[in-house]
Amino acid sequence: MDHNDEGAMFKALGDPTRLRIFNFLRNCCCPVAVGEEGEVRPVEGPTVGEVCCSVTGSEKITSTVSFHLKELRNAGLITMERRGKNMVCGIDREVLARLADYFTDDSGGCR
Repeated sequence: MDHNDEGAMFKALGDPTRLRIFNFLRNCCCPVAVGEEGEVRPVEGPTVGEVCCSVTGSEKITSTVSFHLKELRNAGLITMERRGKNMVCGIDREVLARLADYFTDDSGGCR
């Protein structure tokens, strides 16, 4: 990971709404999609609608959440994939591991 990549990730996570979205996606363990009629079906990650409801509650400010999801995706922190009518979101686990390594790497020399 170079300094530009790190800077983009930290800038994206510096926004409180994006951090909430990132944490929501990071903590998803059993993803399902809930359709407009209330039907539930398994997916490989939460949909944009689920992220929106989790972050904004009943307000459902989709355009704002979509903007923040785009910023997180552009920073390389999350993945988004269209599956039928849904956009499915997820954490890029490789990037998460690289961030963990960044924070636990003590080879910086300062002691």
